[in-house]
Amino acid sequence: MKAVTPDPTAPEDTRKIIHLDCDCFFAAVEMLEHPEWRDIPLAVGGSAERRGVISTCNYPAREFGIHSAMSSARALQLCPQLKLVSGNMARYREVAEQIFAVYRRFTSLIEPVSIDEAYLDVTDSGLLEGSATRIAEAIRQQVREETGITVSAGVAQNKFLAKVASDWDKPDGLCVITPEQQADFVARLPVKKIPGVGPRTQEKLMGLGVGTCAELQSLSLIELQNHFGKFGERLWQLARGEDSREVRTHRERKSVSTEHTYSQDLPDLASCLDQLDALMQDLAARYERHRESRQILGLVVKVKFNDFSKTTAECRSEHPHQGLFASLLEEAWHRGARPVRLLGVGYRLGPKEGEAEAEQLPLF
Repeated sequence: MKAVTPDPTAPEDTRKIIHLDCDCFFAAVEMLEHPEWRDIPLAVGGSAERRGVISTCNYPAREFGIHSAMSSARALQLCPQLKLVSGNMARYREVAEQIFAVYRRFTSLIEPVSIDEAYLDVTDSGLLEGSATRIAEAIRQQVREETGITVSAGVAQNKFLAKVASDWDKPDGLCVITPEQQADFVARLPVKKIPGVGPRTQEKLMGLGVGTCAELQSLSLIELQNHFGKFGERLWQLARGEDSREVRTHRERKSVSTEHTYSQDLPDLASCLDQLDALMQDLAARYERHRESRQILGLVVKVKFNDFSKTTAECRSEHPHQGLFASLLEEAWHRGARPVRLLGVGYRLGPKEGEAEAEQLPLF
């Protein structure tokens, strides 16, 4: 098949977007390598003794309430028989490249979101009579046949709805939201399905009597901005199924960072400050390959406390030094004033010379 490069300037209401998400990817690769692990609770993550966290887990493990970002120790409490493996990132990258090679057969307009997730724009594709649904089906079939990995897909007119759809029938699902179905689908959509709506935002929305997008539509733009600031405008748009973002084949790095989880909690601010030098040395080494082309615009410190709450503090500065990082660390630590399990430091980076400033990416 010959892929056709779509027109990224196509109006939103004529776009055909596919969101593809591999099912429990790291665990799926491990189960291919070790078929005897298929039907037992399995997770890929760090050692419980070293304060590790779960990267991903298979569906038998999820039945015990285990999920990504959970501490490995907690996962083992929920499921003592859990098979916990450290993983093989080199192998995961090999399989991911095979999967993305399949995607490239159908379009050149691909936006990788992570190692196992991507958006595809097939708006102008002539393949399979231009049917985004049939293209998604063909991709899923080819990936399964060639790698053994199952991929869930969502098909819609924009990135927001395509992502929601890909999660709708997991695992190994295909959900299509046609233009005729869109208004009704969005109205019934729980607000917790909106990207960026975490537990705290959901709790705040519930306090406003909002549990679905239909109820969210009843709030004015000004009301949402008053309650949620800049994110309020985004909520107003997504509640109506509106998302004008294009599928972008290139995302400029906007930050560089490093972080460390400690095997024993750092008990106080002084012990946190003692870790700054090592963190800054690692950060400087990571920044070295960007030094010639990217200017430092700001500094950020991240603190995660022993109750798993976290906070960040940042400032604008083109001249990083330990005193500034120490000041930010002190500011962040005093917000929780309790033992610390993780520290991170980072730089905000400016655009490359001659290029417009790109979309901001998360630092950590």
